[in-house]
Amino acid sequence: MNTIRLISWFTAALALVPSLVQAQPTLIAVGSLTESRAGANADLSGLTYSLENQAPANLLGGLGSAITYDSGKKFLLLPDRGPNAVTFDPAIDNTASFVDRFHTVQIDLDRNPAGPLPFTLSARLQDTTLLWSNSPLVYGTGEGLGVGSGVPPINNAHQYFFSGRSDNFDPARNSGNPDNARFDPEGIRVSAHGESVFISDEYGPYVYQFDRSSGARLRSYALPEKFYVTNQHPIGNDEISGNTIGRTANKGMEGLAITPDGNTLVGIMQNALIQDASQGGAAANLLRIVAIDVASGTTHEYAYLLTTGTGVSEILAINDHEFLVDERDGRGREGASDGSSNDARVKHLFKIDLAGAVDVSNEDGLTAASHAVDKTLFLDLVAALTSNDIAANRIPAKIEGIAFGPDVRLDNRTRIHTLWVSNDNDFLLQTADVPAVPNPNQFFVFGFTDEDLPDYVPPTHGLPFGN
Repeated sequence: MNTIRLISWFTAALALVPSLVQAQPTLIAVGSLTESRAGANADLSGLTYSLENQAPANLLGGLGSAITYDSGKKFLLLPDRGPNAVTFDPAIDNTASFVDRFHTVQIDLDRNPAGPLPFTLSARLQDTTLLWSNSPLVYGTGEGLGVGSGVPPINNAHQYFFSGRSDNFDPARNSGNPDNARFDPEGIRVSAHGESVFISDEYGPYVYQFDRSSGARLRSYALPEKFYVTNQHPIGNDEISGNTIGRTANKGMEGLAITPDGNTLVGIMQNALIQDASQGGAAANLLRIVAIDVASGTTHEYAYLLTTGTGVSEILAINDHEFLVDERDGRGREGASDGSSNDARVKHLFKIDLAGAVDVSNEDGLTAASHAVDKTLFLDLVAALTSNDIAANRIPAKIEGIAFGPDVRLDNRTRIHTLWVSNDNDFLLQTADVPAVPNPNQFFVFGFTDEDLPDYVPPTHGLPFGN
């Protein structure tokens, strides 16, 4: 590095340090992932056939529905149930037999003396892992729905793959049936030993444990019956109207955290349960948090109230009792389907503390709402991104993934923590308002210090970038 570049780097680093010390997370890098060694918009699943909607079965998209740190420079990225944003068969909510999966991605941060951000981000897809059960699952026949069977063509005598098809359920049982093949993944976290992953979903809501290497399901966690619907239906709106209790269709367990010790999973619903919402008042904005003991499966519930957004997309453990909650609206890139301005407005990360919180497992919605946990704003993502010249209508509508990653070195003396944010682009490769504008899977990395989160417990298996 020549003298001019060296001075430029230290000038940028020194300018960044005061803003971080002032207890304000700071944007340090932006990047995207749109290709792999299999080609543009292709993942590494090796699938070569087309889905019912003619999309390729190996389509790389929606992968920011959840993000979690793995080890080294590796992160796991989770797509949801697949490409269903374009109408092709409303009788199955435009879903297809997209086999559920997660991606292993190596992400590098490299110093960027020229700015404007202190680091550049480059992401490389390393592997795609498909999710399956070694016992038979229930698939839809497609009869009367304008499609064929929902059985994935890659099924064999020992592997039964989960997919996003909305009719893959047994109508004789409730939505918590672990034999249902339909699975809409929304949250992912790595186990303490690193050999398995936990994934939450919206259809059940389910919380499953999968083998990290093979993708085989290892365990299914049972939630309290109040979270399940009795009358299942391929169309989400019909499923909502046909039930008086249970999760709202497509708004199930959207977020999942795991405490640093690996002993407790903490899931959060995207919206109020049907029975809570029907009470009105504060209960209509009540989101139930479910803490699950990993070893025993026992559960506890806590109350969270929406204040600025229309739903919650993620929860992330700061330590064993404090969490960040991603509360957002549906506006931004690919948002505002009602024709109004699509400028992003609400993308807030709130800090909550479950220490001393009231267990609301046996409380109705109104009572539970009166025991909601306190929340404080940690990061206004819209303000942070627009202040870095990212237009509000180019901020992704679906900011859905948040994770802590390895620390980063600004120089030989200064080391800061990192917070990673990802989006679900709904598998739409371009924006609807301006088709020539790409709509990538994006990453936004923020730096923060111990002053921002005094009791933060960093990952124990990561080395700082910039070594």
